Amino acid sequence: MLSDRTKSGIERAPHRSLMRATGMSDEDIRKPFIAICNSFNEVIPGHVHLNKVAELIKAEVRKAGGTPIEFNLIGVCDGIAMAHHGMKFSLASRELIADSVETMLSAHAFDACICIPNCDKIVPGMVMGALRCNIPTIFCSGGPMAVGKGRNGEDLDLNSVFEAVAACTAGKITEEELHFVECNACPGAGSCSGMFTANSMNCLCEVLGLALPGNGTLLALSEERKELWRAAARRAVEMALQGGPCPRDLITEKAIDNVFTCDMAMGGSSNTVLHTLAFAAEAGFEYDLHRIDEISRRTPNICKVAPSSRFHMHDVLRAGGIMTILAEINKIPGALHTDLPTVSGKTLAEQMEGLSTQDPVVIRTIDNAYSPDGGLAVLFGNLAEQGSIVKKAGVLPEMMVHRGPAVIFESQEDACAGILADKVKPGDVVVIRNEGPKGGPGMQEMLAPTSYIMGKGLGNSVALITDGRFSGATHGACIGHVSPEAAEGGLIGLLKDGDIISIDIPNRSITAELSDEEIAARRASWQPTMQEVDGKWLKRYRKLATNASKGAVLS
Repeated sequence: MLSDRTKSGIERAPHRSLMRATGMSDEDIRKPFIAICNSFNEVIPGHVHLNKVAELIKAEVRKAGGTPIEFNLIGVCDGIAMAHHGMKFSLASRELIADSVETMLSAHAFDACICIPNCDKIVPGMVMGALRCNIPTIFCSGGPMAVGKGRNGEDLDLNSVFEAVAACTAGKITEEELHFVECNACPGAGSCSGMFTANSMNCLCEVLGLALPGNGTLLALSEERKELWRAAARRAVEMALQGGPCPRDLITEKAIDNVFTCDMAMGGSSNTVLHTLAFAAEAGFEYDLHRIDEISRRTPNICKVAPSSRFHMHDVLRAGGIMTILAEINKIPGALHTDLPTVSGKTLAEQMEGLSTQDPVVIRTIDNAYSPDGGLAVLFGNLAEQGSIVKKAGVLPEMMVHRGPAVIFESQEDACAGILADKVKPGDVVVIRNEGPKGGPGMQEMLAPTSYIMGKGLGNSVALITDGRFSGATHGACIGHVSPEAAEGGLIGLLKDGDIISIDIPNRSITAELSDEEIAARRASWQPTMQEVDGKWLKRYRKLATNASKGAVLS
């Protein structure tokens, strides 16, 4: 066993003495050591119940013949960090989490690991750390939140609150109506209930083979979720004794092809691109945006979930879950690599065998797809020479092609104030820059400004581009991850108010209508603009961060 490094032989008596101080017996020490990599905290709704989840998992590990050893990691709540200085720390926290997983697993010689994430950067941070250590690892997240309910029985989620803020400032609803939405949109523990970043990543862990089927869709507080956690615990002990599979056995180029195929089919968060590129970097191979776009062009979008539709994660579960989406897409010859292993011990093909949609309104058949191509699109042009990302599934038909004057904001905070103050008019293209990994630093999410655009009734007439990124809850003609970013000399940093921006999503282009001579003249006098930051961590992050086309990993 890997743990013999710390516990076997007379020279390890001091080590065993310390283990006994934590409550271990001789029998405990003889068993495989199973790391319980938890992320419980009382800040994030998706993590507030994970202390109880860990207790359930540890009890099952003991029953299965392992010795569970828990440690906890940090986690940022993107919703609470949104639209203020705190959001600068969200993406950066992914690197801290990856480093922490690597540190704990490397220092203590575990035989296997059970990762219990749920939200936003915690999932990818744990995956990155697990790839570095490459011991048998299984993911079992905390699960999605149930939907809230409005006065008329309509579904509510966190995005409903952001849009209600803008509606209230526009006089469309009262403060009392806003307060009702605030109090009812998020009814309890779990990751926010739409196909936002957290749920997108938890679903894609199933596709990668890192998690058991149901990881992305079984509701956080359901009895079925408890059985998933127990099954993961039992499987972790088996994997420890068998020596695998390990993360690098699972996360290969073919597996990432599958991830993006599923992502396109289900219209996942644009942040999935950022994180999956980081997985490739940690696994030791290159995977670029052109390959993602090729997959997007050939994969139909057969499922739309909030914010792109009225459906939520419980609807996807009811319709059959992620394996059913894959089974439907697999009807297209060559769409998936189905012979890949998973932590279940079965291949991907075996996991989805015999499945079909239980609700063709939620998970459509391929001959009734929303569109013949994927829910995410990669745009290139002089404004994004290294690429940019748009959640195409959330764009209205009339905004697929848009041309308009730029309205420049130098930060997200300025943009929020400007949109609420009616500085943005129908037909405009909002440009939010200096928000990339280096410029921000930290590549803030832009849920607030995009929600304000929607709340102001401008969603069918205004586009937004940024070198920052968007929340998975964002919808509309919102193009992020613009690379190169403003801070490294990208054209987005040279734009002026009134410059005409042309966006053509079907043809994958984003351009500023400027001559080469004008661009050269502006570049000659350009000076980088980076927002001031306090604190040592963000300064270190700025020095090391790559741009979004590289997954914003540290160099």
